[in-house]
Amino acid sequence: MSEQYEYQPHPLLRKRVRDIASGVEGELMAVITENVSSTGTERWMDLAYVRGASGREFTTAVDNVVAASQ
Repeated sequence: MSEQYEYQPHPLLRKRVRDIASGVEGELMAVITENVSSTGTERWMDLAYVRGASGREFTTAVDNVVAASQ
């Protein structure tokens, strides 16, 4: 199983975004392609790292990230 991660460019990096799955808003810190499998079969997914108001980062699928309304 490969443990290689790859940072992806995204037009909303360092911008205020909203996670449509949870409704939480924060700043998009990174988009990283990660192996999310817990089995021997690799499963790669683009994950968005969002820093919320508390300062803690959480992950969500990159497709769940939209620009926050101002």
